[in-house]
Amino acid sequence: MAATSVSVGGVTTPQGYRASGSSAGIKADNGLDLALLVSDTPATAAAVFTTNRAQAAPILVSREHLSASGGVARAIVVNSGCANACTGDEGLRAAREMAAETARLVRCSVAEVLVASTGVIGVALPIEKIRAALPAAFRELANEHGSLAARAIMTTDPFPKEAAAEVKIGGRTVRIGGMAKGSGMIEPMLATMLGFITTDADVPQPLLARALREAVDDTFNAITVDGECSTNDSVMLLANGASGASINVGNCDAFLDGLRAVCRELAMGIVRGGEGATKLVTVTVTGAASAIEARRAAKAIANSLLVKTAIHGGDPNWGRLIAVAGRANVAFELSRAAVMIGPTTLFRNGRPHDEASAEAAEYLKGTDIAVSVDLGSGSASSTVWTCDLSAEYVRINAEYRT
Repeated sequence: MAATSVSVGGVTTPQGYRASGSSAGIKADNGLDLALLVSDTPATAAAVFTTNRAQAAPILVSREHLSASGGVARAIVVNSGCANACTGDEGLRAAREMAAETARLVRCSVAEVLVASTGVIGVALPIEKIRAALPAAFRELANEHGSLAARAIMTTDPFPKEAAAEVKIGGRTVRIGGMAKGSGMIEPMLATMLGFITTDADVPQPLLARALREAVDDTFNAITVDGECSTNDSVMLLANGASGASINVGNCDAFLDGLRAVCRELAMGIVRGGEGATKLVTVTVTGAASAIEARRAAKAIANSLLVKTAIHGGDPNWGRLIAVAGRANVAFELSRAAVMIGPTTLFRNGRPHDEASAEAAEYLKGTDIAVSVDLGSGSASSTVWTCDLSAEYVRINAEYRT
């Protein structure tokens, strides 16, 4: 299997893509809030969307367009500062006009334009501002403007998230790049996050869709900041074939490795940039009866407010981890269970090891933290990523609209 090489770059690292990031005046501070991503040629497209039943207008429109185009796209247009969610028929008209105006500029069919929005729910999208700003955004498209697009999709994010990777397939170099936003309301299924990924490989649509689902399940769907699932979340993947490399069932694993590497880097960025976060926390559950139960228990631990606040405060309170594992509705045997914080065992086989608490407390002073729980019920395992919970998270979300 070809080795994946993670490299510096982003959504325009693959051949044949241009991007821009500009201000349409949606954000009160007039910051960057309009991103445009265009493939020079029609690209095969796939996407995964939020499971929230209160789906925003851009989600509905993008679904329609993917179906109508047969999974082909030329452009993605994204605004931040307004989610265009729970806005009724007016919101749908605005999302469709975003796509139509973009299609006019790119000179493609409306169905070949995907739309995404992020920001406050329940606020009407000022479509006249987007309409006025799109021509300049189109003129500013450039291969070197991927980083501007990554900044334009941010809301409460403390930094932009970009990633790229290369993999050799059939003697050719395939590049995969991406950008993402997300900081709060994060527990994909998907959550309040947007991800946009590009590749210059030629990938049949069914294979592209399968690869995206698998990569997302191991990365974006394995992170949580606060257990909240929002209305707008999506990950979109374009494949334009500009490298000349073709992906098939025989070499798809190599492509999937590269795709997974980019998604993982972006997902880790979302967790590191979680609202108010000071620590990246890796939660591993082992000894589960099944992979599904392992993931369920890991997510329960990662979403526990008591666990997250203990980690923020540097308190090696292993009892909180055991308590969550015991109420996660999975097979659990206390007499065979174990808890570790970093390399330190604090509970094993029904017996606490509180003499090791000082060592664990010292470990918790770091910024990259690992905790693990063995359920004592089988051989399956799962890893998810989260962050600590600080007073700053409360401040950000208490003042989000005001």
